[in-house]
Amino acid sequence: MTATHHKLIIIGTGPAGYTAAIYASRASLSPLVFEGSQPGGQLTITTEVENFPGFREGVLGPALMEEMREQALRFGAQIRTETITQAKLDVRPFRLETDQGAYTCDALIIATGASAKWLGIGKDEVLSRSGGGVSACATCDGFFFRGKEIAVVGGGDTALEEATYLTKFASKVNLIHRRDQLRASKAMQERALANPKMAFHWHKVVADILTATVETPMGDTVEKIRALQLKDTRDGSLSELPVDGLFVAIGHQPNTHLFKGQLAMDEAGYLHVQKGSTRTEVPGVFAAGDVQDHTYRQAITAAGSGCKAAIDAERYLEHVMVEGLARVLRHDPVELRGTCRGVRARVHRRRARDRVARLSGNRHAIGG
Repeated sequence: MTATHHKLIIIGTGPAGYTAAIYASRASLSPLVFEGSQPGGQLTITTEVENFPGFREGVLGPALMEEMREQALRFGAQIRTETITQAKLDVRPFRLETDQGAYTCDALIIATGASAKWLGIGKDEVLSRSGGGVSACATCDGFFFRGKEIAVVGGGDTALEEATYLTKFASKVNLIHRRDQLRASKAMQERALANPKMAFHWHKVVADILTATVETPMGDTVEKIRALQLKDTRDGSLSELPVDGLFVAIGHQPNTHLFKGQLAMDEAGYLHVQKGSTRTEVPGVFAAGDVQDHTYRQAITAAGSGCKAAIDAERYLEHVMVEGLARVLRHDPVELRGTCRGVRARVHRRRARDRVARLSGNRHAIGG
């Protein structure tokens, strides 16, 4: 299969992928971006986003991602609705195959994100997309449940951390766990067990989510959670727990299956990057967003790492070009003179941009 070559390819179109595309496009790298199976990432299945800077009244997740997409296109990024099915990072240039063709690139930014693990009952994921009161991110959505009674499913550090955080807003937080012992650290357990706003439901799993049809201020109707049907793991008995919201905190799954055996990962599958950068162990391959971040998992931190990845990729490609010039110098000095003029012009442009940025006192506003 004949492959189409590009300087830079970006896999993923969440906040990290789109931001990388914007910065790379402004740096004249003409990136090719693959949307994959979930264009726009996890924000496309959320409702209102209130903590992304620049939107004082909040913004709908899908609308925010559409703005990022259009901004990337405006600066020259190419975006394709293809899904990467195979990646070969042990060859130069890197080779990627999709469900429609083959591509090669000199540098690769992986921004495939991480997906929340759901309960497997169907309704939880559906309600998370429709604004029905189910979420997998306490930091993102906790504010919407101020003064309400909610539930959190899970028993690890993440679940207890999210449940403790939610007590700042909710009137009561019910923690549901399938066993009678938590997996979280001892310090986290002690803090949670001592919290007067938390109640614990041991040996329980969520068997079903009970809903009610509610009319919104806009006159629309939506299915909202009204209660959970709990099943006892010991005798199978059922009980009902009235709540206004449900937070699923049983972990995230990084979308890194394509790179197993090719890139270093932790036990959960998150990609390892060099400290203070987005560089992986393979020169020319960079990771941005939730695919390498199991701590923050926020849209704004993902966007920031996308910016870093684009800058890292630009510097890497310039380094590769300089090495190529050195090889030409050793073999063809005449050809080198013409190429050097182009390199000098590029360096002069960058220095000019940096001078303008320093004078304006706003270096970060001039990214490309």
